[in-house]
Amino acid sequence: MASSAPAAGAPDSATPGSMGDVRRGNLALVLGRIAQSGAGMHLTRAQVAAASGLTKASVSSLVLDLLDAGLVREIGLNPQGERGRPGVGLELSPAMGVMGMEINVDYISAGVTDLAGNLLLHQTQEQDNRIASPGAVAAALAGLAADLRGNAEAQGVCVLGGGLAVPGLVDVRTGTVITAPNLGWNTEALDLDALLPGVPLGTTLFNEANAAALAELRYRPAGGADFLFVSGEVGVGGGLVIGSELFTGPHGHAGELGHVVVQPDGTACSCGGTGCLETVAGQDAIFAAAGIATQAAPASRSGPAASGPSRSECLAQLLSALAAGDASALDAVTRAGRFLGVAVASTVRLLNISSVVLGGHFAILGEWILPALSDSLERYAPGKVLPGNISLSDVGQAGALLGAAGSVVRSLVEAPHRLQVQAP
Repeated sequence: MASSAPAAGAPDSATPGSMGDVRRGNLALVLGRIAQSGAGMHLTRAQVAAASGLTKASVSSLVLDLLDAGLVREIGLNPQGERGRPGVGLELSPAMGVMGMEINVDYISAGVTDLAGNLLLHQTQEQDNRIASPGAVAAALAGLAADLRGNAEAQGVCVLGGGLAVPGLVDVRTGTVITAPNLGWNTEALDLDALLPGVPLGTTLFNEANAAALAELRYRPAGGADFLFVSGEVGVGGGLVIGSELFTGPHGHAGELGHVVVQPDGTACSCGGTGCLETVAGQDAIFAAAGIATQAAPASRSGPAASGPSRSECLAQLLSALAAGDASALDAVTRAGRFLGVAVASTVRLLNISSVVLGGHFAILGEWILPALSDSLERYAPGKVLPGNISLSDVGQAGALLGAAGSVVRSLVEAPHRLQVQAP
């Protein structure tokens, strides 16, 4: 994953195997040990040395660098399980944070997390992003991010960098959205630096479903090293986690579950194909089948603004109809669950994955969609995914931005030498 801006500081001129490389590797090792300690666990320098295999003198020197950079802080006293005085505990500094951001079809969102992954601030703004240019959408998000950044700084939290999730194929190296059919974007090079001006780590671009899958990996109570995450929005996305690592394929675009063909003679899809899962299980398809009117995108961005209920209002209307036993609503969701099962059945057979996590509107509609999904999986992939291995996301709508933010933190932990700032 690439940042939209190089890390602050002098260029890395060290050659492979140099003492500088060794120290940078050890710096990451020490920060990683501190970051991996559980909540409320404050490792001492001696404990970090024992866990990392480094000498106590080396750890003490490296910790001084991390303290100077503001990445860790000393806290309390921690008994070391040996004779002598208790050591001073270490933890990730709560004065440092990152920002996760998301652009979706009908909203923009941003949130600030600390380095431990706790969501400190979060704000979502509903708007139809199909009726504005990519630049205008990015400008609106920059304004939202500036407000949150100011609020974070007022609380003593310095934002080091950010991650942006979008519902489309992306090139993380160039910060380009290759295609986002539901937004109407094609080859859009976003000005990522303008989202968070001046942050030392820059801003990194992510696919929305992949980012949400990473959030599931980080925040799911039950954990799990291998699963298929299914994102339900206007579009349908997928993220593959294998061996506790996100699998994106050779070009970074694996997991496009929404464009798996489930009806070869079905309707046209925004991607240019026919009969994709998205055409029967995306929000627009479910609302239409349930007889719920939505905002329609204008023929062009210069056309009149869309009118009608927002998508959150449409979803609330659908939930009310389902609770009341409305036949059209029940049929629409059952149909979506059935075809979702067709796509998931093919995916789990191909990848030998036995766990599925549903996010977005699939999680919200879980009570009604799970029976149809389970029946479909048992029909098309019997025994491959047991009912107990289908779960609903606990992360909620903030999943994509949490995953994007968490990836930025991981990249920092793996290369803390990139940061050359002082704690506020």
